[in-house]
Amino acid sequence: MPRHPLVAITAVMLFGISTACGNGGEQSDPRSQQPPADPPPPATIPAVAERADVPATMNAQENTTSGEAAGVAWTVPSRWEPQPPRMMRVATYLIPMAQGDDEPGECAVFFFGQGQGGSVDLNLQRWKDQFETESGGPSSPAERKSNINDLAVTTVSLAGTYLASMGPMFQSGTAKKPGYKMLGAIIEAPEGNVFLKLTGPEKTVLSAEGEFQALLNSLRK
Repeated sequence: MPRHPLVAITAVMLFGISTACGNGGEQSDPRSQQPPADPPPPATIPAVAERADVPATMNAQENTTSGEAAGVAWTVPSRWEPQPPRMMRVATYLIPMAQGDDEPGECAVFFFGQGQGGSVDLNLQRWKDQFETESGGPSSPAERKSNINDLAVTTVSLAGTYLASMGPMFQSGTAKKPGYKMLGAIIEAPEGNVFLKLTGPEKTVLSAEGEFQALLNSLRK
């Protein structure tokens, strides 16, 4: 009779061991039940790769320089180099010199305020007076009036010897520069007249003539 309790105890112990071994490892270390670590983030795509399909024309537009004055704006030709601010000028652009010329050209933009700077005809006459022929006579200008994007624009072309002003406000007289050319434009903008004056050696100015017209065609309010 005393051995029956021992048999019962042994049976209970065996049942407990078999139950623990047959549970598929569900009672393993609780730490193994934690979710796996987050997977590494996907590799970052370089900025250049993100824009690989952007057309070259769009990239060029991002680098386009614009100017504005008196309620109008324009697009600057890519070859023209904006210069530091100068007194009495809205902007100054350097025109690369053409082969055979000894100096670059320059396009100056002026706006003196609403109602200031004189009329269209007065400024055309001023520009004509800045050129003369080799014999010292007046140069014959080519003038044209047009409408560009609802803006009245008067253009003039002059060639010959340029009587360039020297020093601030013409205080030092003039210097004669033969073989020069000028392209001028007067824009009747909403807030007053805007004046564009491109001067330089004749070859250099001729090389920029199409760009000058492209600038005028880009005018917008």
